[in-house]
Amino acid sequence: MKRLFSLLAMVCLLAAVPARAQTVLQDAETTALFNDMMRPIIEAAGLDPKNVNIVILQDPEINAFVAGGQTVYVNSGLIEAADNANEVQGVIAHELGHIVGGHVPLGGRAMKSPTGITIASLLLGIAAVAAGAGEAGAGILSAGQRAAMGSYLAYSRTQEASADAAGARFLNKAGVSGKGMLEFFKKLQGMEYRLAIPQDNAYDQSHPLTGDRIAALTKTLESSPSWNKPESPGIEKRFERVQAKLEGYIEPLDDVLTQYPKTNTSIPALYARAYAYHRAGYPQEADAAAAALVKDDPNDPYFLELQGQIFLEAGHPQESLTALRKATQLSNYNPLIATTFGHALVSTDDPKNYAEAETVLKQAVARDDDNPFAWIQLGTIYTRQGDEVHAALAKAELSDITGDIPMAAVSAKRAMAGLPEGSRDWLRAQDILMVSQNAMRDKKH
Repeated sequence: MKRLFSLLAMVCLLAAVPARAQTVLQDAETTALFNDMMRPIIEAAGLDPKNVNIVILQDPEINAFVAGGQTVYVNSGLIEAADNANEVQGVIAHELGHIVGGHVPLGGRAMKSPTGITIASLLLGIAAVAAGAGEAGAGILSAGQRAAMGSYLAYSRTQEASADAAGARFLNKAGVSGKGMLEFFKKLQGMEYRLAIPQDNAYDQSHPLTGDRIAALTKTLESSPSWNKPESPGIEKRFERVQAKLEGYIEPLDDVLTQYPKTNTSIPALYARAYAYHRAGYPQEADAAAAALVKDDPNDPYFLELQGQIFLEAGHPQESLTALRKATQLSNYNPLIATTFGHALVSTDDPKNYAEAETVLKQAVARDDDNPFAWIQLGTIYTRQGDEVHAALAKAELSDITGDIPMAAVSAKRAMAGLPEGSRDWLRAQDILMVSQNAMRDKKH
């Protein structure tokens, strides 16, 4: 009977495999790059770039995926493994194929068939065990599970092939070379060879054989007028910077110094070392690398952001203000950069800076109201200024974002009690209260 329960658990795992927790990496420069390099491809897919989100996850696996909606998740490992921006464009074009094809919503429907096979074989197995034929029952169960898995994997391979073809079409229509897409597949194929993954039988794989994928895409991509079109030098240069700062932020200092030795004074190398030194606790070295970047281009908002961030996180908020104020202005008040600047103003503990902090943080949440840290800082400013009503509203916004439903309701009710009825802020508090109350009511049922 214990074996029976373990097999039943395997049936459940077929239908739902929970994803492990991953850290979302938010960076203004990286977001701007991905928006620019993917916009023509997203439009070619018939989607609105405003509705498509590309989220970077801190995960060493070379992977990208969609999980519903119009969000593409890209692992940091994929960005680090790519040789150029065009390879990443090819991978994301494939993921857009999944979105346009509705593969994620349809996936649950497709699972009904293989799961049904497994449950049917499970019932037959129970009958056989009950009749005393234990080995026969186990055999039926095993065969049923394999049939279920085979059915689902076949469906998955069909989806992947469809997404490949769609991604190739999007690249061609956008006038973007498909070389990166093919090169990345070849890179994956090389890894498969090294890992001794079979290249002659796709039955047990969720994707078509990589060699078959390359063969199926080559003619379509090579026949496009954009096949030999080079990547924009500006995009490639920006990608090298983003890739370097990502490696500096994630990888161990020794690895970063091996890849970007001190003798390398290029912008990507300085970027990588500045982040790596800062994260590893070498403030003087981090300051020097950041200063060299700012000296190279005093009006680059991302260099200034880094310099200010290093001062701020080293416990010198007052010294960070000049760089962060300029970075905020030059970036047209990018919400992520503005939030860092607002945090620096709050951290000075100087009441003279509170009015500016409130203005900056209100602008940040107006452009991105889904930023918990910005709401925390704005709530802190309101509290320090004695504005408990707006502090309560900020707490309601924060709780709504983070899923603390009871606190969202309590804070929204407290804010409504002190706000002019019918005002914009009162209506916003009312919205949060109503949504929270409905969520709590649904939870009870």
